[in-house]
Parts: sequence; C-alpha cells; structure tokens
Amino acid sequence: MPWNRLRFCILILAFTFAASLPAQQTFTLDQVLGAPYLNELTASKTGHRLIWSENLRGHWNVWAAEGPAFAARQLTNYNQDDGGELSELQFTPDGGAIVYVRGEGKNSAGEYPNPTNNPSGAEEDIWLVSWSGGAPRKIDAGDTVRISAQGSIAYAKNNQVWLAGPNSDDKPVQIFVRGKNEPLQWSPDGRRLLFASSRGDHNFIGIYNAEEKSVKFIAPSVDSDSAAVWSVDGKHIAFVRRPAVQRDSPNGFFIEPDRRNPWAIWVADADASNPRELWHSSATLQGSFPYMAGDTGGGVLNWGAGNTLLVASEEDGWQHLYSLALAGGAPKLLTPGNCEVEQWSLSPDGSSVLYNSNCGDTDRRHLWQIHFPDGASQQLTRGDSIEWSGVFVGDSNSIAYLHSDARHFGLPFTQAAAPNASATPLRDSASFKDFPLNDLVIPQPVTFKSSDGLEIHAQLFLPRNLRAGEKRPALLFLHGGPVRQMLLGWHYMRYYFSTYAMNQFLTNRGYVVLAINYRSGIGYGRAFREAPGRAGRGASEYQDVLAAGKYLQNRVDVDSKRIGLWGGSYGGYLTALGLGHNSDLFAAGVDTHGVHDWPTDNWQGKNISPELTKLAHDSSPVSTVDTWKSPVLFIHGDDDRNVIFSQTVDLVARLRARGVHIEQLIFPDEVHDFLLYSNWLRALQANSDFFDRQFSWPQK
Repeated sequence: MPWNRLRFCILILAFTFAASLPAQQTFTLDQVLGAPYLNELTASKTGHRLIWSENLRGHWNVWAAEGPAFAARQLTNYNQDDGGELSELQFTPDGGAIVYVRGEGKNSAGEYPNPTNNPSGAEEDIWLVSWSGGAPRKIDAGDTVRISAQGSIAYAKNNQVWLAGPNSDDKPVQIFVRGKNEPLQWSPDGRRLLFASSRGDHNFIGIYNAEEKSVKFIAPSVDSDSAAVWSVDGKHIAFVRRPAVQRDSPNGFFIEPDRRNPWAIWVADADASNPRELWHSSATLQGSFPYMAGDTGGGVLNWGAGNTLLVASEEDGWQHLYSLALAGGAPKLLTPGNCEVEQWSLSPDGSSVLYNSNCGDTDRRHLWQIHFPDGASQQLTRGDSIEWSGVFVGDSNSIAYLHSDARHFGLPFTQAAAPNASATPLRDSASFKDFPLNDLVIPQPVTFKSSDGLEIHAQLFLPRNLRAGEKRPALLFLHGGPVRQMLLGWHYMRYYFSTYAMNQFLTNRGYVVLAINYRSGIGYGRAFREAPGRAGRGASEYQDVLAAGKYLQNRVDVDSKRIGLWGGSYGGYLTALGLGHNSDLFAAGVDTHGVHDWPTDNWQGKNISPELTKLAHDSSPVSTVDTWKSPVLFIHGDDDRNVIFSQTVDLVARLRARGVHIEQLIFPDEVHDFLLYSNWLRALQANSDFFDRQFSWPQK
C-alpha cells in the first residue's frame, strides 16, 4: 500500500477512535464551585442603600451599594477560608452602619464549630462596620440580633437576652428572665422589646420596657406562643398560639403520626392588656401550622398598613398569603392558585408586599407585588430566570433582588416595581474570569410517574458532546431536607448552590445527571410535602427514587449497568436506601451525612410506641444491609448538629462485616453544611473521583 494511502487510513482510524470517546472536561470543579454565593440582601429603611453577604471560596464579606448609581463595593476584608459565615445583616436606624453576625452557634455540648482545628478556638460574634468602611468593631458574642429605632441592639447569648448600646463604650447588659429567651422585635418607637421565653413544654411572649426596666408576659398559659410582632403604629401586638399537647404524645418531625397541628392568632394591646383570639385554623390537616413560613419565608405574621395582618397559611393546601383585619372576620386570600409563595417582605410603611412564588413556573421562582391589604397581585419578573430575596428600596416604587438562571449564578439586580421593567445588575458575572459560563448546560425539565402514579418533577443535565447512539454513565442526585426543591438554575440556598455546581461539573465530565424532586419536598403543595408514609413512617419517597432510576435505565443514552446516586442529609438517607434495596440498579453511591437508622437519631423522649419504632427501623438503611452489594463512599463531619456522626459509624461497621466495599472521607470538627470551602471542594472532588473509579470513566 502506498505510504500516502496508508497515512490517510491511519488518520481516519485515529479520528474515528477519538470521535468514539467523550470529550475531556473543559473546566475544573474549583472553577464552577468557586463562583460567589450571595445572600442576606437587605435595604435600609430610609434612603437607597443596599447590603448583602458574599462568599467567595470561603471568604465571607459584606458588600454594599447606594442609589441611584448602585456601584457595588466591598465593606469588610475577611480573606481566609476559616468558616466565618456572615448572617443577620442589618442597618442601624440612620443607615450609617451595618451590624452582622460572624460564625456559627454552639452544639449541644456547648462547643463552637472549629473546622480549621484552631487551637485558640472559635466563636460566634456580633460585629458593626461603618457604611464608609474601616475596621469592624466587635460588640459581643451572640446572635439573633434586633436593632431598635433608637439604636439599641438586642441579641441572644447563652439562651438569654442581652442589650448593647450603639457606642463602643456601651457595656452590654443582660435581661434576667428564667427560661431560654431570645429577642423578637422592638416596638416602632424603640422603647419596648418583644421576646420569646421557652419553658420546655410551654412558651411565653414577654415585653421588656427599656425605660422602666420591667417585664410583662402576654396572656401566659400552658400553650406555646411564638412569632410575636408589633403593629405599624405600635399600639397592638399579634402572636401565634399553639395548644398544649399530651406529655405521652409521639413527637418528632420525621416519625410522629400525621395529625393536625392547630394554631391560632392572638392580639393584645401594647401594654399586654386585652389579649384575645382573633382567628383560629380549620379542623383539617391543611389547616395545620405553616412551619415552612418561618423556615424559608418571611414569617407567619407581619403587620401591614391599616392595622391589617399579613398571614401565611396553608388552609387551601398551598402556602399562600392572606390579609386579616384587626377587627376580625375571615382572612382574605391574596395569592390564589395551585402554587406556593416562598419568601415575602413589606415596604417600610406596610402598604406593599413583595413576594416570590412558583406560580405559572413550577420549578423556578419569580417576583410579584401586592398593594396591601386590598390590591390584586401583579407579576414583576418572568422568563427562564429565578428571583429571590426581594426587598423594596427607599419606597414601594423600586425593588432589589437576587437573580440567577441556568448558567448565571445569583447576583443583585434593581428595577422599578412594575411588570416587565428593565433590570440593572449591580455586579457582572463576566468579571469572574475563570468562571466557565459558556460551558454550562441548560437542564431540561422532565416528569415521570412513580409506581403509585404520583407525578415527579426532575431536571435532566445532558453532556454537550452526547451523540446519537452513545450510552453514558448516569448519576441520580437526591436533595436533602426533605423540605427542599431543586430548580432549573442556580439555587438560592448555599448547600444547593454547591450541589448545582457539582451537577454541572459531573455533566461536563460526561455523565448524564438527573436531579429529582421526590415527595416530601416543597413547591408542589402540602399534600405532596406531607405525603403519607414518608421518612420513618414507611419511606414512601423511595418509590420515587426507584422510579427515577428506572427512568434513567430506560433512556437510550444511558448505560444501564453504570447508574449511581448521590445526595446529602436526607438525600444521603435515600442514597443508602437505594444501595441497600436495589444494588441491582444502583451500581455505586456517595452518601454524605445521611440518616441510617431513625430510632437511633435522637429518639429518646419522643414517646414512640414499639410498633412505630419497628416501622421506623424497617424504613431505615440499616435494615437493608443484607442485600447491599454496591460500593459506597461515606462523607461526614464529626461535629454534625443535624445528623449525629454515629449514624455513619454504625452503618460503616455493619457493611464492613458483610464485605461491602467502603470508602470514607471524614472532616474533624466540621458541621452539617460544611463551613469551609476547602471541605466542600474536597468532598465533591472525592465524589467525582469515586464514580470515575467505579464506572471506569472517562473511557481510556
């Protein structure tokens, strides 16, 4: 054969062989995971000032901007990945300084987290920094900060309420009240402080009078009172009352039987006199206390204009907002539809409400406005983006919010409070030069039916270089919570900001990735979130995991022998169930700080019957070890305050005894939601490397 022809054949064969291999990844995990995470967007009550926290590879700092130009600038200069998370950003009354909390609180043993293993220890402290910049000033150790109109700073330290003045020479003083106490809200004139006093099986609402240095309790009873708020004019107080429960009643979010959790709204005058019930929930399951309103929302109760309360409720089976007049009567539904409101805030005068919801766009969030209390909702943002943390700026005519989409991580924007108004970014993603914006894929929304017919939503990530007829390894991602929802873009929560980055990285590595929203998550109504048989009551969510695995198995672009699953916390629990129940389908998994045996996860004192204890054990991964064959990587921090570390210790011991291939990555003194960026990077890189080894990927 002539040399030219031979060389041509060699080139063709080489090209054909190269074309049969997946393209190499085009970015590193650090490039995508290292995108800045923004949170705590806050507006001053007067003027046009904004602040937010920003975490860039573990360096948490306060950023600020002021209208009309809204040029962003960094106020603090923390430059180490030391676990110093920033939270509770607030302006002083004149907008001239910002108060914030740096660090994390104590565990049950009274220890602060110390993931850097610093021999000097760590602490959770309250700081103040001037709007003009300069070195921050430490106020005291503590958290749960509330600032009065007069500049007094109330906060919680060692389960007690403390007060500090605005000046550096003001010595903090303690308000001595029995029980575990924390501040709730100052009166509009800054003279009286509402606080919550927990007494174990009952809770009181107290009023501290700063001028008289006296304490009164509002209608004390055997019930549990919470969520107290002042009216705009300072003349009234509203609070939530939840009735006492029998001492021998089973309790525990993940294992107690489904039952009503009734609640009522009470009001009283500013001096604690004339307490009375204003409204109570219906005698239905959906009338139960809307705990998600305090978890991710803007609070169950807020006072608006006209002595009218803004109330969160699930009376119609969805989390919605209602108005309730001080004079009484039936609450008025403000946000109708088979969709859910998630976050909300009011204008300073209480005349407008800004909220986000998934109405009309189930797996995203957009912003809406209500002219309170009688106006109709109008949608302010829409499209393929996600908006959250909306606040009014200056008045009710302008708003600021955080905005992301499938490729762009969340950044602050401002716009007029009007539909389809043009939005202006306060920061530019293009300024982060190493961020692989154009290499990210746009996840596709997919739905499939679980074995009982329930529709499940998911996001499908397909590699860019996937060709017809090619079969790739696939990974199923399971979120935690379980009261969470994965979205069609960068997430608003830091944990899922990180896992979204990881799903993009895995896709860039060549994997097909499916992130599912299984039953017991949010966004699809109370009946979906409170699905019968969930968690320790029967693990009914697992049928959704299995259906997702079969969905992947039946895809023409998936290698059915190389399907893995990974997740953290509740997602770790479901990962372990998948490996234990169906090693025939799930060939490998990464379980990060998952629950493995419900009865050993802080079970004491919950009054669980032997029958329910057995059901919970049978709903746990430890009951599946005899059929567990697939290799697994366990990742856990041993100062985890959400899932006790012994959950992983016990399951590893059981699987070792049965010869299952075990790998582990343990972080001493790290908490559940890893505080160090370096630990996130190590954990997720170990995750990717583990699947590469188990699935021999990429092909050589």
